[in-house]
This record gives sequence, C-alpha cells and structure tokens, in this order.
Amino acid sequence: MTEKVQYKKSDFYYDLPQERIAQTPAEPRDSSRLLVYDRKTKKIEDKIFRSVEEYLQDGDVLVVNNTKVIPARMYALTKNGGVVEVLLLKRFDLNTWEVLMRPGKKGKIGVKMTVGDNLSFVVKDITETGERIVEFSYEGAFEDVLSKVGTMPLPPYIKEKLENQARYNTVYSKTDGSAAAPTAGLHFTDGLLARLKAKGVQIAEVLLHVGLGTFRPVSEEIITDHKMHSEYYEIGEEAAEIINKAKREGRRVIAVGTTSVRTLESVADEKGEVRACSGNTEIFLYPPYKMKCVDALITNFHLPESTLIMLVACLTGREEILSVYEYAVKNEYRFFSFGDSMFIV
Repeated sequence: MTEKVQYKKSDFYYDLPQERIAQTPAEPRDSSRLLVYDRKTKKIEDKIFRSVEEYLQDGDVLVVNNTKVIPARMYALTKNGGVVEVLLLKRFDLNTWEVLMRPGKKGKIGVKMTVGDNLSFVVKDITETGERIVEFSYEGAFEDVLSKVGTMPLPPYIKEKLENQARYNTVYSKTDGSAAAPTAGLHFTDGLLARLKAKGVQIAEVLLHVGLGTFRPVSEEIITDHKMHSEYYEIGEEAAEIINKAKREGRRVIAVGTTSVRTLESVADEKGEVRACSGNTEIFLYPPYKMKCVDALITNFHLPESTLIMLVACLTGREEILSVYEYAVKNEYRFFSFGDSMFIV
C-alpha cells in the first residue's frame, strides 16, 4: 500500500528571476517558444509553438476552453469619494454578481457605489471567504455599459499596458464571462488550427469561466487545507461525443490549458468518459491524483506554489515538473500569462 504524501505549499516552490516574467505577448501568437516534455523518455525538446503540429496526429482530440475574458476590472466611488477596485468574478443572474473588492473593508452590506455615469451597485451580502455579492443598476445592456467603464483584468505581475485588448483572448473565444484568460490557448492562430484540422486533429470546445479559483494563492501550508473557489463550466453534447469516442478507441485527449483539465476531470468517470452537463466546480488537483480523461497537456509555465503547478504535477510527479521548470528558467523561457508554452506528452 502506497503511503499517502501530505504535500506542503513550499514543496512546489521554484526560484524565478523577475526578468523571466513575460510582460507582452509574442507576435505572432504562434511564434512563442514551446518546451516539449516526453514523460516516457524524460526527454526535453526546444521548439517554436507552431511546430506543435509535428507532435499531433490524426485522431487526436484537442480540448479547448472557449470562454471569453470580459473587461471585468472597474473602479467604483463611495459616497465619501473613496475609490474601490472591483473585479467581477461570477454572474448569478442578469444584475447580480460575485465580486472581489479592494479594500474590502469599504464593501459593507448595504453600501452603494457608483461606476461612471450609468452604473451603480449595492452590496447585498459577503461570502465566507470575503467576496461581495452585489446588485447592479444601469440603463441599456450590461455588456455595453461594462465595455465603457471596465478594463481587462491583467494579472498584477504584468506591469506594461496591453495595447491590443484582443491579445488577452484566444482566437476561439466565444462566451463572455471570464475574469482571466485561459492562457495556454493564446498561442493558437486560426491558420494553425486550420492546419491541425486538415491533419485529422479534432477540436472539442468546452467552457469554464475563469474566476478566482484559478489564480487565488494557496494560503494554507498543507495544500489539502486549501479550498478552491467555484467556477462555472459547461460540456455540450457534441464535445462529449467527440471526447468519449476518442477514449473508447484509445485515441489521445489533449487538454489545452489547466481550465480544460479541470472541466474534464470534474465530470470524468473511471473510463475517462464525460457527459454533457453544466455546473460549478471546486475541483483541486494535486499529486498523487491520476488523470481519468486527460492524456496530454498543453500549458503555460505557472507561478511557484500555485494550484496550477500542482495540477500539472499530477501528470509528471512533483520532482519531475520542478526539474522541467528549472530547465525552462535556465534556458530563458518566458513565464506566466504572456509567456511560452509547454507540451507534456
């Protein structure tokens, strides 16, 4: 019987120089670098992302997250003239959202705040973890109002202004609702996807609206004590059929990004098959979890001690992924949202 390992947050730490954090996206999208890691041979290859097609074959299924990032960050004024940063996290109905506020102490229940000339909200409730439930008032369509007052919620480690807002969305993004991009997909171009389809690679689209769960730091030292924030997901009939047929026929299901992994593993049965459904997931994946549905992963390089590096370690093991990251740092790969990519096969 294998002894259960109780991992600590610090077990997933690695040292990253500041200059390795990418501040701008690569142009064109598919010109970023690609580290290919073969789990069987332990071999690393250094490539350019567009050469990912060399490693994909007829019958492979790429599972992509078609969520679209909205201008989810805004600045609200209190009646006393104070400024509060508001980040939209999850929509409950037409006017009600869960939001993150900074400073949170100004977001007491019953407080009303204004954003620009045509948007205001009242704080209705406070969650156990400190997020606020707010109800918005506005005239017209919420999306139109938000496009005028909101900004793209770039991570705090990106200091440079993003000139082209579309670069923080994938070329296949469709459904509004994310507070952060599923960044592994940022490397794909329409041309690359067309070549992959022509080669016989199938694309299955799922949805997970990226919220606080994906980028909230692990605050507990023993990682099993960390609680994930829930995020909304959907798997449609067509995607489920493509994925399940591949699993039954022994073909590879390759997740593009950790959000696609979380969606699939939230609903996969013991055979690795999924069902068409929607809901909210709080799944937290860390070693020694074995993937049920996902056979390979295209992903970016993630923050030290984050839930994302823990998820990736489920495919490789903790020491192995830290060794790959050490190689990436030494060989000057670019890290995080606008950084380079890794294909774990």
